[in-house]
Amino acid sequence: MKWSVKWFLFLFLFLASQAIFAEGPQSTPSIFAPASTPANSIYELSLFVIAITGGIFVTVGSLIAWAAFRYRQHGQDDTSEPAQIYGSTQVELAWTVIPILIVVVLFLTTARVIFAIQDAPKPKSALDVTVVGHQYWWEFNYPKLGIHAVNELHVPLSDADHPTPTYLTLLSADVMHSFWVPQLSGKTDLVPNKVNHLWIDPHHPGLYVGQCAQFCGVEHAKMLLRVYVDTPEQFAAWVKNQQQQAVNDPKVAEGRHVFETQACMNCHTIAGTAATGRFGPDLTHLMSRDTLASGATSNTPDHLREWIRNPDTFKPGSLMPAMQLSDQQLDQVTAYLSTLR
Repeated sequence: MKWSVKWFLFLFLFLASQAIFAEGPQSTPSIFAPASTPANSIYELSLFVIAITGGIFVTVGSLIAWAAFRYRQHGQDDTSEPAQIYGSTQVELAWTVIPILIVVVLFLTTARVIFAIQDAPKPKSALDVTVVGHQYWWEFNYPKLGIHAVNELHVPLSDADHPTPTYLTLLSADVMHSFWVPQLSGKTDLVPNKVNHLWIDPHHPGLYVGQCAQFCGVEHAKMLLRVYVDTPEQFAAWVKNQQQQAVNDPKVAEGRHVFETQACMNCHTIAGTAATGRFGPDLTHLMSRDTLASGATSNTPDHLREWIRNPDTFKPGSLMPAMQLSDQQLDQVTAYLSTLR
């Protein structure tokens, strides 16, 4: 089997396998499993570019292989140099005009996709979310709903019967970050002192993963993204829970006292308490999240205790310091935070 045929077969099988992922959420960062209109446009553009560049690769590779085989050295050949040809107008025009045409086609096609996404009209039913990138976590503010969420973004399903796209306003609190959930959209940077925008309209409920795509410091690799696409009923229930004040359970009053008398309250907010710090994530509904430390580990009481005791266990280089609490204080604070659902 010729290499060109093998290559085409490989490309076909690869794209066919990716097409299997194209239906529904897969919790994969693959751009070949789109689940939103912007991501699907980028997916189709990618296939077009791969087809053109793949054709160039196969054509050039085949010509090189043919020339190497056709003009290989034989035992009876002399070692003199073959006749050289200079100044062929036809050849020079071909290798100049054809690449220019290919570049122009790729440029115009890419520009058309970019402007189609950017200029899409915003419906009245759209949900607005302001995304703020921090070293090394995400802040999600829903201005019309009065919700301040952290690290895990919840958005409603947007289908033909209930078009509810989510429009994201992207800001940075410190250095450059980049919001990228490949199944939902292309990546867009969060630049200090600049406002960028992005929109998504997920077609299937489920979990979609991504991460910061701009190197932003030591813990950039663990600045992960989790986007939960909820059905209308699930999203309404999530909104109702997030709009509640923090749980105030008298059984864990000692832990709350430790939290409010240590440095914890200087960095974190817990609605309805004296803790109003803004440097770290809002903890009002901490245990409603599936993960800790921006996706670095699962959210369990044991992991929470270890995270408070020594954040470097899960996230070396984290800006949260080890709190130097006694074992009793650790147990009390963990018990208190575990009630914040």
